[in-house]
Order: sequence, then structure tokens, then C-alpha cells
Amino acid sequence: MMMKSSILSRVFRVLRYSTETQTPKNNVAATTDKTKTTLFHRLVAFHEPSVVPVLDQWVDQGRPIDQQDLYRIIKQFRKFGRYKHALQISEWMDEKPYLDVSPKGASIKLDLINKVYGLTQAEDYFNNIPDTSRVWQVYGALLNCYAGAKLVDKAEATMQKMRELGYSHSLTYNVMMGLYSATENFDKLDCLMEEMEQKGIHIDKFTYCIRLAAYAKTSEIQKMETLLLKMEADPEVQMEWHAYTTVANGYLKVCEKKKALTCLKKSEYLIKPSQRKSAYENLLTLYASAGRKDDVLRVWDLYKNLGRLYNHGYICLMSSLAKLDCIDDVEKIYKEWEEQHKFFDLQVPNILITIYCKKGLLEKAETVIKKVTDNGNKPNASMWSRMALGYVKINDMDKAVETLKKSISSSFQGWIVDTSVLSSCLDYLNSKGSLDEAEEIIKSLKINGHLSESVYKNVVKKLSKEPVTI
Repeated sequence: MMMKSSILSRVFRVLRYSTETQTPKNNVAATTDKTKTTLFHRLVAFHEPSVVPVLDQWVDQGRPIDQQDLYRIIKQFRKFGRYKHALQISEWMDEKPYLDVSPKGASIKLDLINKVYGLTQAEDYFNNIPDTSRVWQVYGALLNCYAGAKLVDKAEATMQKMRELGYSHSLTYNVMMGLYSATENFDKLDCLMEEMEQKGIHIDKFTYCIRLAAYAKTSEIQKMETLLLKMEADPEVQMEWHAYTTVANGYLKVCEKKKALTCLKKSEYLIKPSQRKSAYENLLTLYASAGRKDDVLRVWDLYKNLGRLYNHGYICLMSSLAKLDCIDDVEKIYKEWEEQHKFFDLQVPNILITIYCKKGLLEKAETVIKKVTDNGNKPNASMWSRMALGYVKINDMDKAVETLKKSISSSFQGWIVDTSVLSSCLDYLNSKGSLDEAEEIIKSLKINGHLSESVYKNVVKKLSKEPVTI
């Protein structure tokens, strides 16, 4: 998971600022502890549904309110993922006549409304902003909302309005280019870059990198190389490590390993200290794709020198070694993780289980799950789904059906059932005449929100007539 800072990591960053004693519930006075001398420390340590009482108490005590400080606090809360609290601070500011809320503040609020309540309410808020206050940042925030939802038509309409208002800016073009790339409208990328050149809008490193990544994704190698040379020759572009890893990935897709390795070496020279974690995780994966085990282990040694080993780092390393078919090394690293990890992450054992299931080593996979369970951790749908696929591959269909049921019962929002496993299990139950059991599986999927009503009816109808294709 290049995951994204995880929810847990954000929580731990928040807790870092808290004192060891938690704030008692419904006791705002507890936040007046002498160690919490700033409004930020009071707010970040407060975990009740609303932070408004903390703000009110601060004012009641005659303490000064600085508008820019509040914006900085909102910015930090957004980093922590505390969007609802950030929105509450923004709304509280709107209600105070002595705070002159800027149009920039409206753009921040629009973004937060979208994150907390959704796009419809964000649009309603935008429509209620007076025309005179709809500066480019406000339109930009709306454009970001549409881009995040991959609504190309609405984003294009907003972009056109910004053109008409003279709000052309590198940032807005980059948002549109990112949207076109994400929705695979690659033909529109060059048009936007040409428009930027014609209008004299600065093409920055982000613009270049979006286009570079699109060329790599579509394996347009010659164009990718030409653009890279243009970037390197542009005195206003400071080359960064990820530009070269992007190009390396493009080369690897067309089996140009020698050129890919040259780019990977270049990328290593450009890594800044603050970038080492994400850069090394990226390099682990790419060196594995290039078949370079020695470089994988060399980068892992660099990663370990960071002073802290992250679960995501272990995931990248184990996945990389698995790609190289080095099962013994994966087992060794997994054992090291078991002994050293501070925070348990099911994704790590899932890597090992996936390998075992692909190799038909189901007993070893079962041992991993047993140890996970014995240590007080609960296997999730993804783990059971991997096991079910393994049982299908060795034709142990009774266990496959049993494990499929476990994956459904422990499923979570956004989980997607493996359709090949589901079809195999339903066909098996159908051949046995166990239609009730098959229908129960389908019903469970529907109840847990993994099948629409129409698909549910279609599958139930097919069960007794023919092999099921999902």
C-alpha cells in the first residue's frame, strides 16, 4: 500500500502531541492543564465529537485569537485526517464577526465539506458563495473535488469557467492533467500542455511528471525519453528521484532492463533525507522487477539505517523477494518482522499466505493463520479469500467453500469477492445438489453489500441451470 499514510499512522502522529493522561470525557476544563499552553495543544488533545467548547473556553478566558494560527491548526488537522474537527474550527471562525474570513478560507471550508459530507453539500456551499468572493482558490477547490470524484464533465466545465475569469494557473492545469491521466484520457494531456505554452503558463515539474508517467504507462518510450531530456535541459526544473523511477518503470514494461537500471541509479543520487522512506520502498519494488536481488537487499540495508522499520517497508521487501521467487528469504524476513514489529498489520502475513497458496503449500499457510489467531489477531476477509483460492487450486473444494464463507462473514466495506473462487465454489455446490448452501452464500454477499439486487437475482436464477459465471 504505496498505502498512503495509514489511518493508524495519522492517529499516532496526533497522539504524539497528547499528554500521557487522556482528557476525561465531557470535561473541557481538563484541557487547561499547564502543559497545554497553546490553543493547538488544547485542540489536538481533545477527542470529543466537537472541539467548539475548547475554542469558546479559550475566548472566555480572555486569550487572544490569531486568525492565521487557526488556519495553521486546520492545516495540521487535515494532515492528521481530523477533517470533521477542522471543519468545526472553520465554521466557528465564520460565526465570529471579529475574524475577517478570507476567500482562501472559503476554499479550505469547501474542501472540508466535501471530505466530511460529500460532493453535493460542497456544491451547495459553493453556490451560496457570492460571485465577488469566488476567487481562483475557491474555483480551484471545487475543481479538486470534481477531480477527486473523477467527474470529467464537471471538472472541464469548471476549468472553462476559470479560463473565462482569467484564473489560469499551473496548479489548475496540473489538476486537470492528473484527472485525464487517472481516467485514461491521455490524448488530452498534450493539448493542455500546448495550451499552457501558448498562454505562457509555467510548466513546472508536476506538469512534466504527470505527462512522463502517462507516457510510461502507455509504453510510448520515445516520447517519454524526449520529454525526460526536455526536463533535464529546463533550468527551472529541479530533477527529483521519482522522475527517474517513473521512467525506469516505463523501461521495465518493455523489458529495457539496462536503461531502467541506469535510471534507478540516477534516482538514488537525488534522494533527499526526508524522502528516503518512500524512495527506498519504491526502489525495492523496481529493482525486483529488474531481477536484481543484490540491489533489493542493498536498498533494504539502506532502509534499515533509517532507524525505524515500518510495516510498509516489510511489505515492499517481502513482495519484492516473492517476485524474485525467493521464498526462503521471504520466510526469513517474516520471522524478523514477527520479532520486531511494534504494530500488527495483517497485510504482512497476507504476503506470506499468498506465496504459500500460489505454491500449493496450504499447510504452511494454515500455520501462519493459526499463529496470527493465537496471538489475539483476527484474520480478515482478504486473508480468508487468499486461503480459499489456494484450496480451489488444489481442488479441496469443501475447504474452499468453508473458507469462502469465512471471508464473506468477515468482509468490510470496499472488499471485493474473488469471482473465480466464488464461481468455482458455486459450481461445486451446484454439482453436489447443495443449492440451499449456494443460495446462502449469494444471500450473504448481498446482505454484506457485495452484490447488487440485479446480480443477486441473476445468479440465483442460474444456479440450478448451468455453471455459474460471475
